[in-house]
Amino acid sequence: MSAALGLKAKPIATEPADDDSDVSALINRLTAEVNQIAVDKTKSIQQITNQMKMLALNALIESSRAGAQGAGFAVVAQEVRGVGQQVETIARELETQLTKRTGDLVASIDRMSQRSRGERMVDLSLNAIELIDRNLYERTCDVRWWATDSAVVDCAASPGAAAVSHASQRLGVILGAYTVYLDLWLCDLDGNVIANGRADRFRVVGQNVAHTKWFRDARSLRSGDDYVAGDVENQPLLGNAQVATYCASVRAGGQAHGAPIGVLAIHFDWEPQARAIVQGVRVGDSDKARVLLVDSNFRVIAASDGQGILSERISLSLNGQRSGFYQERTGTLVAFHATPGYETYRGLGWYGVIVCGS
Repeated sequence: MSAALGLKAKPIATEPADDDSDVSALINRLTAEVNQIAVDKTKSIQQITNQMKMLALNALIESSRAGAQGAGFAVVAQEVRGVGQQVETIARELETQLTKRTGDLVASIDRMSQRSRGERMVDLSLNAIELIDRNLYERTCDVRWWATDSAVVDCAASPGAAAVSHASQRLGVILGAYTVYLDLWLCDLDGNVIANGRADRFRVVGQNVAHTKWFRDARSLRSGDDYVAGDVENQPLLGNAQVATYCASVRAGGQAHGAPIGVLAIHFDWEPQARAIVQGVRVGDSDKARVLLVDSNFRVIAASDGQGILSERISLSLNGQRSGFYQERTGTLVAFHATPGYETYRGLGWYGVIVCGS
């Protein structure tokens, strides 16, 4: 019902996007070369026409000195001068029009390349958030399943020493197989932890968690089919580790609509699992990209550079969209995609975000 191993990101293949980028770069380079050739050749034409005009001027001077005998030659010299001026005008117009056209082409290619890059980053943002959604969907399955375990149900119903020992042992067996969790806690309806799976590592039995939002929400669940998905937080009772806590109510007889008798809280070991996802997104080195997961308040909950986790908030210009990209004034490209959810897990309003340096 759930994977026992840690996450392994399956990034979107980027070869087609790289090919597109290579083609755009090639077209840009060839266009620039054509533009430079045109400029060089028109300058050469202008130099030749200047020489023609100079020769024509000298011919006119000499023809004037020759008097009547040079009159015919003067007509030819004037014609040569006129042709030189026409050629110079054509060369200038050619340079102006050609450089404008090639400039427009380069600008159009740049826009197409930027759009292609932005759409690729949106796809990769979706890839990141989908991977975490699918994994967290499994966490919701786990907690509802384990809340019906007979050892857990018996301990919640009658938390005697033997029942507590058996429940702790059972939770420990689960932890041995499901390595993505830091600990599993069984709580009574007053918020007291009565058993946990790693009692030798985390001495949490007897602690009260009634003040936490995830416990309060779990206390109000309508049936055993429902669950609580908590925000990522530092958990002081687990060495201040980053966890995402999932809860389900323990019901009498393990029945979905039985009377609530306790709460099972499972603490997903967030940091290494989320890091595997954001660092597994295959952005190119040239993108200078920072891959992020952010919560519904735009708080950074995972970052490929390991910076700002649970402390930094970013500014996203969503413009009412669930996905998209835009370029900031600094030239930074920002791509984002909202959580699509997975199966019965609707997500918590999180976003996959990629920030690319200019």
